[in-house]
Amino acid sequence: MTALGTSARVVIAEDSAVLRDGLVQLLTDRGFAVLAAERDAVGLERAVTADPPDVAVVDIRMPPTFTDEGLQAALRLRRSHPEVGILVFSQYVETRYAAELLAGGAAGIGYLLKDRVADVSDFVEALVRVASGGTALDPEVVTQLMGASRRTDTLGALSGREREVLTLMAEGRTNSAIAAALTVSEGAVEKHVASIFAKLDLPATSTDHRRVLAVLRYLEG
Repeated sequence: MTALGTSARVVIAEDSAVLRDGLVQLLTDRGFAVLAAERDAVGLERAVTADPPDVAVVDIRMPPTFTDEGLQAALRLRRSHPEVGILVFSQYVETRYAAELLAGGAAGIGYLLKDRVADVSDFVEALVRVASGGTALDPEVVTQLMGASRRTDTLGALSGREREVLTLMAEGRTNSAIAAALTVSEGAVEKHVASIFAKLDLPATSTDHRRVLAVLRYLEG
């Protein structure tokens, strides 16, 4: 996805009428095209399917249960419309679904906490970045996703080629795409990825997405 600036096409999903209308006004005033503003996940998915935007701004807790409808809808949209950027905008960090959302690559994904957005320009910049295929993660989201793992300068242990591989991983590239970009074999990429996991102290578990955690370490570093 190329850089779009504030001409990006946006769909909003937010159950609070006041915040929803405020986002519409804010974005319209800055040149965004707001295609739809919905109050629930059903409306969000319907609007995106009818006219896919560049980016969807999604709250987590929406009707009917006000638990995780927004993130579950975002996961479904990520599978059905991978070209649509997703900016989760919520008061809460839901680590399980956030990790799943990032599992396919961090490109075109954002997760901001409402209470921590101090300036409108920061929100607009993040929205443009996600719409253009970039990443925007609140540091608090990164911290919680990484859980209790200690924060060390482990990125310094990576070789130059391993850093290149990790950079491409952060762009959402598959191993085969990384191999093509670096003009190496896919087997060589797999070895580099395994070495990255080892150096970042990311052992295989039944619950953690090591690729996601490695990318988060990169973004944090």
